[in-house]
Amino acid sequence: MRETLRHRGRSATRRAAVASAGVASALLLSGWALPMQGPAAPQPAQAPAVRAAASLADACTPGQPPESPDLKPTTPETLEQVYQCILTNSYAGPAMDHRDLLAAAFAAFTQELHRRGMDQADVTTLPMSGDRDRDWQAFIDVYKRVKADGDVQQALAAAVVNGMVASLDDNHAKWSRPEPGEEGPHGLGLSVSGARRTNLDPAATEPLFVTEVIEDSPAAKSGVRPGDVIVSVDGAPPFLGGTLSEGVINRLAATDGEPVRLTLRDPASGRKRTVSVEFGPLDPPPLKASGKLVDGDVAYVELPGFYRGSADDTLAEVERLRADKELRGLVLDLRGNTGGEPDEVTRLLGGFAHGKVTSYQCDVHDKCTASRTDDSVPLLGLPLVVLVDRACVSACDDFSAAVKGLDVAPLVGTRTAGFVAGAKVTYPLNDGSVLAIPSLHHRGPHRELINAIGVPADHQAPMTPRDLSTGRDPALAKALALLK
Repeated sequence: MRETLRHRGRSATRRAAVASAGVASALLLSGWALPMQGPAAPQPAQAPAVRAAASLADACTPGQPPESPDLKPTTPETLEQVYQCILTNSYAGPAMDHRDLLAAAFAAFTQELHRRGMDQADVTTLPMSGDRDRDWQAFIDVYKRVKADGDVQQALAAAVVNGMVASLDDNHAKWSRPEPGEEGPHGLGLSVSGARRTNLDPAATEPLFVTEVIEDSPAAKSGVRPGDVIVSVDGAPPFLGGTLSEGVINRLAATDGEPVRLTLRDPASGRKRTVSVEFGPLDPPPLKASGKLVDGDVAYVELPGFYRGSADDTLAEVERLRADKELRGLVLDLRGNTGGEPDEVTRLLGGFAHGKVTSYQCDVHDKCTASRTDDSVPLLGLPLVVLVDRACVSACDDFSAAVKGLDVAPLVGTRTAGFVAGAKVTYPLNDGSVLAIPSLHHRGPHRELINAIGVPADHQAPMTPRDLSTGRDPALAKALALLK
């Protein structure tokens, strides 16, 4: 199962704020300065702000976000909570210069002002003191100079938060604020070759093609099929100078808006057609392990994500398939696996190896804790081949790194995504939103770096548009050959 470009709907104002903040903060500007009162100790009037900062840091504690949050405006107090929480609890926080974090916040804020035609002369910077709390107060004093109401003020606050989060350059750091009235997933209902989850794959190569279409989705109803090559999106080519367009991926990953006009090419006949796909509700298939027999006596289990209970589901599928059949081997298909729970990784690995270190979780000072196979799981005793691709992310990267590093099984397909910075910890904030940041980062079983690099396949077998359109699976064919 491939990860489909989908996420919950939200207001147009919110989407614009988040998108613009993400692009702005990616610049990670530094070297600017904020107002201060002088080189002397803080003025008495500033003391309450310093005390408030400490209490907000204490309030930033891990927790599960409520199912129905009571959303409030994202206030300066919320912004300070994010600032203190990142510096206190994020992976990079203990080694971070707070001025870099403030630089990102200020850059995102001023760029959002410029986009909205709201820039003003007194939103300026002066030298910072080097004191974390005084410099924050200087920033927020500038922030408060801009007066706005309602959605505009919320968009400015969102820009600041997303600017700080994006400056961490951590693919598992995220700020989420579900808007009232959101109901179920919406979108086009298709996945494409150049995306990991809902973001662009930096290693994407031409052509861009459809990898999956959700049944009864708007894309399916418009006649979009797996394997279709995307020639253009709203008239724009997907690649410019060999680089995949972020705008194209964002358009395909959107949840609402004007219908998307796709020009598609059939990979077999070469015929082109243009379809208009409207946004609508999606009913994606559940994340559930599913198995079948292939080639007569080989168990094939597809695992779309490391959801809670996924390891036991996978092992149960294998036992079901060999209840009445002596199996020659097992093919575990992790292509498009969306990741999930680290504990499920170690439990599933326990079915193939015991007494092994599967990975390390390390802090910014490289102090690491080992994760180990769950040896309470009986060994399956079956030859294994694992199928992977560029959409195998997070916990799937983790599992694949252990399989390869421990010589558990060959990997077939393509290199994994390398989207495995670290397991996120969630921090509910005082406006009802949630900050998710890792405090530790992942290393492979030999302390090797997997994040941003991925795990290379032992046998290259990429899926092509023609393969998808004709139902061929070169990776599965190679796996069966290896199990002969």
